[in-house]
Amino acid sequence: MEAGPVIVFDGLCVLCSRSAKFVLKHDRRARFRLAAVQSEAGTALCRQHGVDAVDPETMILIEDGRAFQMSDAALRICHGLGWPWRAFGLLRIVPRPLRDAVYRRVARNRYRWFGRRETCWLPDPQWRDRLL
Repeated sequence: MEAGPVIVFDGLCVLCSRSAKFVLKHDRRARFRLAAVQSEAGTALCRQHGVDAVDPETMILIEDGRAFQMSDAALRICHGLGWPWRAFGLLRIVPRPLRDAVYRRVARNRYRWFGRRETCWLPDPQWRDRLL
């Protein structure tokens, strides 16, 4: 299932789907593929990596057989997008517990702050081949 890095995201979350669209738009090398947790592939990947697919509080980045979550996933994705997004890697100097606490706060409030879609987000036709 993995030919390159896979991002598993909440396709009902407005913030998450906008982030997925951002990745597709700025991933010049087209290396990332995406799977909504609501999809069969996304649910299977969540289960495999211990994330609740019904109420996910993190995205997952699966890269080279390893799963990254929360702020580690976000920073690795930024790094993979290249410049200028790679500069966010400097946030690694912030201790992970602090980064993840901020991540968890946003994740827990994402529907209230950013909204929730009625149906799972689908990318524009030009990017559909990057969706699992």
